[in-house]
Amino acid sequence: MIKDKVIIALDTQDEKVMNRWIEEFSGVASFVKIGMEAYYSFGPQLLQKLKSHQFKIFLDLKLHDIPHTVHKSCKTLGKLGVDILNVHAAGGHEMMKAALEGYREHSQGKLIAVTQLTSTTSEQLKDELYISKTLDETVLGYAQNAKKAGLDGVVCSPLEIELIHQNIKNFITVTPGIRPLNARADDQKRILTPIEAIQKGCTHMVIGRPITQSPHPKQTYLNILEEIQ
Repeated sequence: MIKDKVIIALDTQDEKVMNRWIEEFSGVASFVKIGMEAYYSFGPQLLQKLKSHQFKIFLDLKLHDIPHTVHKSCKTLGKLGVDILNVHAAGGHEMMKAALEGYREHSQGKLIAVTQLTSTTSEQLKDELYISKTLDETVLGYAQNAKKAGLDGVVCSPLEIELIHQNIKNFITVTPGIRPLNARADDQKRILTPIEAIQKGCTHMVIGRPITQSPHPKQTYLNILEEIQ
């Protein structure tokens, strides 16, 4: 379904703003993302409210810890009925495998791994993260580790979609860093437009501020759907 291609990021700590977005997108959009900002502000009750409005939910918490801790955390989060949950691929194969085992105790939702943040540049990868490989090599390697661990897909920038699909079959690519024409890049560095991402084979695109901070959020969302249709 074309609506499932666009996941709206509902990032806020303001309950009134969140309620306004829920009402605005209810019956219009089908998929939303709840990240750390909103989840830590409102907790599981927010997810229950979103489910009552028939939204599919991507819970974007980027878990990254020792395998035992991530296993227990994913077991707990699996009870919440979300459709997609993610961990950090940098935690390694053992951690991702433990995450999946814990998640599967209560959920058949998708479990995916973050490769590199869309705010990360090649310079930061080398100079701050001390990774000598290129961004493409690092993202693909992390994606291959996630596939080996049994995960359903990865979070990557739209610039790596084709690379991943060329090397890994039947794998979800969830892509932040999507900016419609004339939208600000904000803190995203590796970005494409919605239609460019679709042409490269994007499974789901996550779009937040260009929709939620526009003067007419619902219409902006519908315009993006029309563009990628």
